[in-house]
Amino acid sequence: MSELANAGTLRVGNCSGFYGDRLSAMREMLEGGELDVLTGDYLAELTMLILGRDRMADPSAGYARTFLAQLRDCLRLALDRGVRIVANAGGVNPAGLVAAIRELGPAKVALVRGDDLTARAGALGLGSPLGAHAYLGAFGIARALAGGADIVVTGRVTDASLVVGPAIAHFGWGRTDLDALAGATVAGHVIECGTQATGGNYPFFTEIADLVRPGFPIAELHPDGSSVITKHPGTAGAVTVGTVTAQLVYEVDDARYAGPDVTTRLDTVSLRQAGPDRVEITGVRGEAPPPDLKVSCTSIGGYRNEMTVVLTGLDIEAKADLFRRQFEDARGKAEPAEVTWHLARVDTVDAPTQQRASALLTVVARDADEKVAGRAFTNPAVEVALASYPGFFSTTPPGRAHPYGVFTAGYVPQGVVAHEVVHDDGTVEPVGPPALTLALEPLPGPAPGPAPGDPGPVVRLPLGTIAGARSGDKGGNANVGLWVRDDAAYPWLAALITEDTVRELLPEAAALPVRITRLPGIRAVNVVIEGLLGQGVAYQARFDPQAKGLGEWLRSRHVDIPVSLLPVPEEHP
Repeated sequence: MSELANAGTLRVGNCSGFYGDRLSAMREMLEGGELDVLTGDYLAELTMLILGRDRMADPSAGYARTFLAQLRDCLRLALDRGVRIVANAGGVNPAGLVAAIRELGPAKVALVRGDDLTARAGALGLGSPLGAHAYLGAFGIARALAGGADIVVTGRVTDASLVVGPAIAHFGWGRTDLDALAGATVAGHVIECGTQATGGNYPFFTEIADLVRPGFPIAELHPDGSSVITKHPGTAGAVTVGTVTAQLVYEVDDARYAGPDVTTRLDTVSLRQAGPDRVEITGVRGEAPPPDLKVSCTSIGGYRNEMTVVLTGLDIEAKADLFRRQFEDARGKAEPAEVTWHLARVDTVDAPTQQRASALLTVVARDADEKVAGRAFTNPAVEVALASYPGFFSTTPPGRAHPYGVFTAGYVPQGVVAHEVVHDDGTVEPVGPPALTLALEPLPGPAPGPAPGDPGPVVRLPLGTIAGARSGDKGGNANVGLWVRDDAAYPWLAALITEDTVRELLPEAAALPVRITRLPGIRAVNVVIEGLLGQGVAYQARFDPQAKGLGEWLRSRHVDIPVSLLPVPEEHP
């Protein structure tokens, strides 16, 4: 590794937060400044389904081809600079990716394998999914780097493991160095989604001077597991306590962030602005990991069809009712297993444009039979076109049904997974499970303190006036992390956000279980809404299937905010 590593600091950068991220990012990171390791996260629940289907059609496929294109451009540069690359771009065919990389040039390539449990799924009680992939930990990556690999290719590992593995290899941590492992896990979680840590998807984005092409993040890791999050000098975006908090609360469950190697206590994280574009992470504590590994199980759930018709001007509700009754009558006996309707009243009164006078009515059908979700859905929609409400037209013509995916989470004992490293010379090194595990117990954090006394005058404004939010998906559940930037505002936020308040502000959650976790150390409250996303992103249960905009919807809802907590307007001479 570089001289920086020998000085006690390990600089780990990220050049990909998902399959499809900025193609030039690998070169930008390699040329932009000093690095020891460059990571890339290419996998998500939906990506595993896409790659699984790719491999069904072509056995040589199943990995992130964009990563191979990046290496084709940058491999020589990485080798010359002594930067080692760790990526989960192997997807469902990591061995295929390793073979393809070896055709590019003389680099030492190691493979981390054992995540693919598809052939054993039935025997392990996971059913018969299209793919079953366990989330492996970081020690296989560490062994690969210790063995001299220039490039480490993995299949399904936890996202943070891409950073934790290099730290283990560099600092020599063992299984019992739980606090250090937890600290590196937090750093890995912060940089895993690329530019989401440097201002991307940031709720206070108007405060960032240049967000056109934000730089990718870097974690400077120290021997005790503490870190500094930064980016290359001169790149756009920003690294602040706010941008780091936003990513820290992204797609988490409660105060215990479970992983294969350590359970990280998010309620122990401390953040500090340590300089321009430098945020220090300290104090993180770790506990023994759970005895089971999470398994991503992806399947084809059936076939899906969708049509959206436009309702313009007057009598919107009556027009929607007429089309629905006509559509159901024309469908006759061809009854899909599931039909849902959604009317989006995006119209305005006395609108100055036709688009602003229009509402959208969407009908979605799902069925195990492609024909039932196809022609039996499409034909009725066409038949009523000239016999329906005035001004009838659709956003797109009705078409064929398409298969949809279903994600479920399974669990298997850590010891049943054959976690292995295949080194560049072909030798295979097994990676045993942790000797010490601890059953995972929910940790919602402290209860809110007593409601603040008389807060004085209040004003009804959007919650986002003072609170940030970041939201996302975890299988069929949606997560919204909320935070405030001033200590004085946190008791108010902690008391405001309850299960009942969430259901009131987000009516879609009214009948669903809601879980609240309070993280006072970072002035945050995490909300999990169970089942909001149905059977996962590929199921497309709602308008925003990954809940990416859910946090912004919540921020837009009006609440009573004490005037004393509002930002003081800047005075201008």
